[in-house]
Amino acid sequence: MSTAPPDADELGRRVDAFLSEHDPAATEPLEFLRARYDAGLAWVHYPDGLGGLDAPRALQPAVDRRFREAGAPTNQPERNGIGLGMAAPTVLAFGTEEQKRRFLRPLWTGEEIWCQLFSEPGAGSDLAALGTRAVRDGDHWIVNGQKVWTSMAHEARWAILVTRTDPDVPKHRGMTYFVCDMTAPGVEVRPLRQITGEAEFNEVFLTDVRIPDEHRLGEIGDGWRVSTTTLMNERVAIGGAAAPREGGMIGVVARLWRDRPELRTAGLHDALLRLWVETEAARLTGERLRQQLAVGKPGPEGSAAKLAFADLNQRTSGLELELLGDDGLRYDDWTMRRPSEVDFTRRSPGYRYLRAKGNSIEGGTSEILRNIIAERVLGLPGEIRVDKDVPWKDLPK
Repeated sequence: MSTAPPDADELGRRVDAFLSEHDPAATEPLEFLRARYDAGLAWVHYPDGLGGLDAPRALQPAVDRRFREAGAPTNQPERNGIGLGMAAPTVLAFGTEEQKRRFLRPLWTGEEIWCQLFSEPGAGSDLAALGTRAVRDGDHWIVNGQKVWTSMAHEARWAILVTRTDPDVPKHRGMTYFVCDMTAPGVEVRPLRQITGEAEFNEVFLTDVRIPDEHRLGEIGDGWRVSTTTLMNERVAIGGAAAPREGGMIGVVARLWRDRPELRTAGLHDALLRLWVETEAARLTGERLRQQLAVGKPGPEGSAAKLAFADLNQRTSGLELELLGDDGLRYDDWTMRRPSEVDFTRRSPGYRYLRAKGNSIEGGTSEILRNIIAERVLGLPGEIRVDKDVPWKDLPK
């Protein structure tokens, strides 16, 4: 006999009961997080036994709020955004039961950090043109290639990796998706120093890396479909995160405007109001997107949220420098670091302006996202693709 999923009241009672047995102030943080996962109060919409209770996704914010108000430890999502926002839903959708039970719990608790091995120097924005090769060797695959712009590779335990397993078929059909052990022999991580002076990203070289077939996600040759699930979740994670009114960059600039009246001009006032309205429209659109997610899976609409996020972040950080004048040209620290998170609001104006330049590249370039919106949301005619039926090995390299 099946049991109905818990409603809001039942979830509230479960949270109260959990907190009465696990005092956040007296319980070791990792022990607390593991127990929360085992109680089904991590991702409440995930299946029973995998951190959830098969509850409606819309109830997750209320559960998170109850834990936050109780002073419960977090799983530091700022350090493991790729794992929580991209790897986890992909493992859930395509992983075997063994893979789900092996990877999801330490992922959610933050014990194991994840990175994403997708982009390549020779593929650009065309993921399906990737050339990293995986060749079958009994129960293993031998992987050789290079990935680039990999966030958190310097701290990651696991990576979601897409490879070329069949060069004799068109590029979208010859890809296979794996979970890669970042500590395996042959995995080399090198920092990529950015315009900010920091090395938040990395390039990763894979030389004869052996990956067991049991770490394959999805069927052989079905890597494009698996990757699409990852990418749709990535764009929602980047552009569709919940934010309060005047959250993020617009809040930083609005506070500067209020605190420094001597900086104001009529033209800057007009620019600020326009950005404020656009940001609020994007925030409300993101709320509607999250409501759609509560009853289904992320779709191409997430591309619009990510596109708007990149555009607004860049224009708003630029306005902040205009407001500050000469002071905005100063840069506080060019020290080479390999940070664990990106936080615009707690950094300097110069950092915000420079770092925002990457927003229109990471998580899918703005040009690619416009194509997705045009074709898959608006239903406009597709872009002409002359390589659609050409085997990958015959494509110009």
